[in-house]
Amino acid sequence: MNILNSPTDVDPRLPELEATLKKGLLPLWIYNDSEIFRQEMERVFAKKWIFMAHETEIPKSGDFVARTIGVDPFIVVRGNDGVVRVLFDSCRHKGARVCRADKGNARSFVCPYHGWTYDTAGKLSGIPLKDAGYKTLNQAEWGLMAAPRVGVYRGLIFATLDSAAPSLDDFLGDIKWYLDLHLCLSPQGMEVVGEPHRWNIDADWKSGSDNFAGDAYHTQSLHRSVVRIGVVAPEVSGAAGRKLNNNNVHITECSGHTTNFRCTDPGNVFFWGYPETVQKHFTCEQLVPAQKDIAQRSMVHTGTVFPNLSFLHLSVTSTPGEPVAPFLSLRQWNPIGPGKMEARSWVLVPKEASPEYKSLAYKTAVATFSPSGSFEQDDSTAWAGISRAAGSMFARSSGQLLNFQMGLPGMSEANVMQTWPGPGIAYDTNLEEGVQRTFYRHWLTTLLDKGQKETSGELVAK
Repeated sequence: MNILNSPTDVDPRLPELEATLKKGLLPLWIYNDSEIFRQEMERVFAKKWIFMAHETEIPKSGDFVARTIGVDPFIVVRGNDGVVRVLFDSCRHKGARVCRADKGNARSFVCPYHGWTYDTAGKLSGIPLKDAGYKTLNQAEWGLMAAPRVGVYRGLIFATLDSAAPSLDDFLGDIKWYLDLHLCLSPQGMEVVGEPHRWNIDADWKSGSDNFAGDAYHTQSLHRSVVRIGVVAPEVSGAAGRKLNNNNVHITECSGHTTNFRCTDPGNVFFWGYPETVQKHFTCEQLVPAQKDIAQRSMVHTGTVFPNLSFLHLSVTSTPGEPVAPFLSLRQWNPIGPGKMEARSWVLVPKEASPEYKSLAYKTAVATFSPSGSFEQDDSTAWAGISRAAGSMFARSSGQLLNFQMGLPGMSEANVMQTWPGPGIAYDTNLEEGVQRTFYRHWLTTLLDKGQKETSGELVAK
């Protein structure tokens, strides 16, 4: 029986959250709850398209990386035929994992338990003592299981466990317009440099997705010390959170995804602060004029592709007084248990950039947005506090609600921009939380199994 076709009943606590969320409120307990976690694995991570890797991580035949969909282990591998596959990391004999490295290049994957061997396409290619022990076994029927569908967008590799899921193109929807701002600057696109970082946080995966959906409000408090010492300039960070000539923009209701950015004034060319040696490659030939205008005025972007892929594009320095080194960071918040996640972080730069610049960008990323980075440690501490409180008895008995009301009519100075050229609903300030409400609305309708088209919007400020 396919468990995806027979999901368990909806948690009875969830339907009442619809009315609560419309008011901009959510209960604290959702960040550390065993039943919610189980249903997230079943209804979110087993149903949606999940980011797996970037194509530049596996450029050659036999290249592979070990990744997860929810808590399930997979191998992302480029076969000898050049095709990228996402193979379930479990031997068909007794179920042991066959991949024991985070990345590498292999001609085959050998199970350590009994030696069953699989090629890079997942085909069972060898069985020890087959003629004596498995004389009539049809090897063609016993290859590694694979994710039903794999898709690639601008170098981003996604997979879904649901063979009936909408296409990747439909799933990404309107967010593609904004992803292209980062992925289509130069003809050759972006590439991963260095090794992606991995670390565990005693926090719920939703805290990461929520934050990068567009929480500029926390910068002035949580990251105050980083701004004060000059790692990032206040005008770039937007720490003050004020509207400045409509240069702070939040994009909500973007096919369930969100993004936000801070730009310079019209007519300026900044491109996230990349030096001229890198900017000279930015032809933006794959962008329409409106996209090019936003890209060249951009100072800092964040966003979240539902459910757990976030991105960050900005200019910072590893040491005050040293040159800034802009980079694009992909962040993934992988759930590993109630109130616990594994974070992953990739550093990307334009392929055409010099080796010296790529090295500087990676060094800067390590100093700022890595497990030991100045920004990252701030966030992790705050998110862990949310998870601990959410798992408490008092969080449940008191029914404590959290406030996501910023930007609702009459609550702040946020206004919908009537002439915004891109998709989604655009607000003219980062002092609003519609981006987080968009994330949680899509999370809730997914758990309720209503489908994206039935996701209800909210009242917006006019």
